[in-house]
Amino acid sequence: MKIYNTLTKKKEEFVPIEPGKVRMYVCGPTVYNFIHIGNARPMIVFDTVRRYMEHKGYEVNYVSNFTDVDDKIIKKAVEEGVDANVISERYIAECKKDMASLNVRPATTHPQATQEICGMEEMIRTLIEKGYAYAAEDGTVYYRVRSFKDYGKLSHKNLDDLEGGKRSLLVSGADQKEDPLDFVLWKPKKEGEPFWKSPWCDGRPGWHIECSVMSKKYLGDEIDIHAGGEDLIFPHHENEIAQSEAANGKPFAHYWMHNAFLNIDNHKMSKSAGNFFTVRDIVAKYDPMVLRFFMLSAHYRSPLNFSAELMEAAANSLERIRTAVATLQFKAQNAEDSELTEQEKELLAQAAGFEAKFDQAMDDDFNTADAIAAIFELVKFANTCGDAEHTKAFWEALKEKITTLSDVCGLIVEKKEELLDADVEALIEERQAARKAKNFARADEIRQQLLDMGIVLEDTREGVKWKRA
Repeated sequence: MKIYNTLTKKKEEFVPIEPGKVRMYVCGPTVYNFIHIGNARPMIVFDTVRRYMEHKGYEVNYVSNFTDVDDKIIKKAVEEGVDANVISERYIAECKKDMASLNVRPATTHPQATQEICGMEEMIRTLIEKGYAYAAEDGTVYYRVRSFKDYGKLSHKNLDDLEGGKRSLLVSGADQKEDPLDFVLWKPKKEGEPFWKSPWCDGRPGWHIECSVMSKKYLGDEIDIHAGGEDLIFPHHENEIAQSEAANGKPFAHYWMHNAFLNIDNHKMSKSAGNFFTVRDIVAKYDPMVLRFFMLSAHYRSPLNFSAELMEAAANSLERIRTAVATLQFKAQNAEDSELTEQEKELLAQAAGFEAKFDQAMDDDFNTADAIAAIFELVKFANTCGDAEHTKAFWEALKEKITTLSDVCGLIVEKKEELLDADVEALIEERQAARKAKNFARADEIRQQLLDMGIVLEDTREGVKWKRA
């Protein structure tokens, strides 16, 4: 398995620190509003990475944080006249709902910044003691960027160029800094803001320190994979490296993975441009699995363009897989329950070739686009098996291959909605009425709807009989 490592700018063979185990940290959202579809891309991408690792037999310790103290959270709290934690807790809950709808598995641990303040104080104290950080007169604590000789190794930026060309790094109070590039580890409170007591001043942590501390606490000093959007490479991830390696005296993360940006109709997403969409906006119009399928239809390091046309194409593609699965389910229900024949064993051996293609694509830096193409090849193969007298075991084996690979991608392709008996009878009555009215299209639609929900109809002389699959 090879992973493109942002640190080395090349694909590298994945070798875990501990055989059979993966320690993975993914930067999570700042919770001040509903998550947007740009937030959803890394959630879906790295959930799929995790799923594939587990599919290959690894035990994955997957940590993804919530930033629950931030200027945007405080601003929203002031606007609503509530405490900041009311805002953060509300949107953590809403974020989890959106993640569940997209079939993003909960992390092994979802730490929150406000619950890890003691660890942040401890790391800051260590950095000061080692000479990597210093406190200014007002209690602000800064990191000495030039004290860390490898600063810039992730973003491949030169320190002197940064000082000359990155005026945006200068913040209020910069005259207290020893160097314009030094960044904040702890800052004094402002009127009306939440704060914590510290040896330096009443205040709150800077953004970068939280991930260094939470990664250390839940994964250890040294981890296998650190991931997030490419917008986090600099300064956030660069600063994490400086903090963690200076404090712990060890390499921080062996592999750095970053997903590319999501554009809307070939333009950057922004509220001012009127092309800003939350996950809620999109799933109100589409099945959440369509959004997930769309996100995986391109390689994670390639920019992805969102449009209504591409979402419709994704919906149609996903439906092809679902139809194939439903068809295989139906064939299995009506097939002879006997052992596989020699011919069927040969056919399943051919089908295994598409599974191998899927693994080959995923082993090549998690190329989900090619992996999904392999699923479609398997679907096409299943469809070409026709209506021959195959056994139940054969059809079920084919269905399992498609559903297993789809599940690795986090795609739910098997409909298992349970209907109450009364609901089934009501739909059957509606179907009968449609047939009497010669509305055969609607009648067929209801039959298919019931089939998708695991209800098989049988038209007999005595009337319509049904059973659960």
